[in-house]
Amino acid sequence: MMTLHRTPLYEVYAAYGAKTIDFGGWDLPVQFTSIKEEHEAVRTAAGLFDVSHMGEIEVSGSGSLAFLQRVMTNDAAMLKDGGAQYTAMCYEDGGTVDDLLVYKKGEHDYLLVVNASNIQKDYEWLLAHAAGDVQVVNVSDQMAQLAVQGPKAEAVLQTLTDTPLHEIKFFKFQENVNIQGVSVLVSRTGYTGEDGFEIYCQSEDAVKLWHLLTEAGAKPCGLGARDTLRFEAALPLYGQELTKGITPIEAGIGFAVKVNKEDFIGKAVLQGQKEHGAPRKLVGIEMIERGIPRTHYEVFAGEEQIGEVTSGTQSPTLKKNIGLALVDQAYAAPGTEVDVLIRGKRVKAVVIPTPFYKRAK
Repeated sequence: MMTLHRTPLYEVYAAYGAKTIDFGGWDLPVQFTSIKEEHEAVRTAAGLFDVSHMGEIEVSGSGSLAFLQRVMTNDAAMLKDGGAQYTAMCYEDGGTVDDLLVYKKGEHDYLLVVNASNIQKDYEWLLAHAAGDVQVVNVSDQMAQLAVQGPKAEAVLQTLTDTPLHEIKFFKFQENVNIQGVSVLVSRTGYTGEDGFEIYCQSEDAVKLWHLLTEAGAKPCGLGARDTLRFEAALPLYGQELTKGITPIEAGIGFAVKVNKEDFIGKAVLQGQKEHGAPRKLVGIEMIERGIPRTHYEVFAGEEQIGEVTSGTQSPTLKKNIGLALVDQAYAAPGTEVDVLIRGKRVKAVVIPTPFYKRAK
């Protein structure tokens, strides 16, 4: 039996009686109280997530920018010091190795934040393509990450630091922020569709930060709410909306694919899909008849299977049964009626625009 990885906060979960599950080889809390309560806390106030399972890989050296340009779909040359960028790494056929964040800390100094289930695969992929003066170091075990998310996230975090958080704009970050004696990197990023921050610290500081943030008013949240929140905002989850068989263009993150930059791995296929259209498209669906569309449920138009559901649930915010589905391009227009095969029965649904939820600015 495989031993599951644990974050530095594992012992804290037990104090709450949190229910944990195997998530990509990690023993993580699915909920602390209830998914709906935690979801609501993030939409209306401030929720706190342990995301220390995410991977951190440092890239440095005089050849680091050229290297990142070769392996990433986005244009890393657009990054300024203190900036973050959402991007993807692809195979030659356009399939996705991973989606990730790149932080530019200095001229030849970058931090990559990758999905937990892909840490080793990504690290090996990067090492295999590194050339010249490039150092690639996996520092995942030394770092922990907390995310405080929601409309009150800034107010909660601001009680713990003198750094003016309003100066950290969206997709920007600041290093050496002092939170009650703990030095951290704070970025205005997240995975919930709400405003908020991701806080990177040394592993040994995670428990102290967790207690400080909960005492300041952030509600502990688990993977269940993290999934429903990102789903409502139509943010892709690797392994569902993005895989080695699904390209970033098909998954709807074409904004992170810059085909006007120099050559990068997968460019030929992705450029073709961007210019001429991909054969499939990720769309939103809403059930017309009773039923919840779940991952891998088949989607039909008439007698023809045209795709499958990648994620689906009853939306806690919208109180509707909705899903994301990868379907043939011909059936991707909003208003198109389709059927979802649920427990052997065809159930009517309609294609709708995404994201399902967008926060008020």
